[in-house]
Amino acid sequence: MKEILERIYEILYHKFGDMNWWPGETQFEIIIGAILTQNTAWKNVEKAIENLKKENLLIPERINEIPEEKLANIIKPSGFYNQKAKKLKAFINFLFLRYNGSLEKLFEKGLFSLRKELLEISGIGNETADSILLYAGNKPIFVVDAYTKRILVRHKIIDEKADYNAIQSIFMENLPKDVKLFNNYHALFVKLGKEVCKKTKPLCKGCPLNEVYP
Repeated sequence: MKEILERIYEILYHKFGDMNWWPGETQFEIIIGAILTQNTAWKNVEKAIENLKKENLLIPERINEIPEEKLANIIKPSGFYNQKAKKLKAFINFLFLRYNGSLEKLFEKGLFSLRKELLEISGIGNETADSILLYAGNKPIFVVDAYTKRILVRHKIIDEKADYNAIQSIFMENLPKDVKLFNNYHALFVKLGKEVCKKTKPLCKGCPLNEVYP
């Protein structure tokens, strides 16, 4: 498995290069993006983040102060905006309650103990928590998403029934615990999933991974 995963990375890196992902100018912007991207396309998240920037809301204190209803209206382009406003508020309440609103203090916490805390926040699931940890916190954890599972299932590397934790363990146990590697690997899967291994009408004949598993 280690050799397969290394070969997949090598092929995708050769095909697409360094992805320089996740988009975001600050740790807090990355966290906001990780929450807002649930069940929507990134282009919609960008519109919502631009709205937040215009209102000078990309700092924890400002999100803490703004009424939830007003916040929901500002992030409307991201879809499911009422639920997402609740999720943002839940994260902010957690941040101020446990870490006095400090992201620096938050990310001083150990990887797995912090992951456990994040998963206790209403609306934060595995993928969102791990995106926050990897991309905002620079902690070495592999993010699994729908693209990852789809690609691995189609190439018969995992079973359709494999859950998030099982898929994540494959990467965590067979690759070096390296933030840059995990960051780029996840982004490369997203790139392949969007452009080649599409949900419908995948471009299988042109898939660069055919040389690993046809």
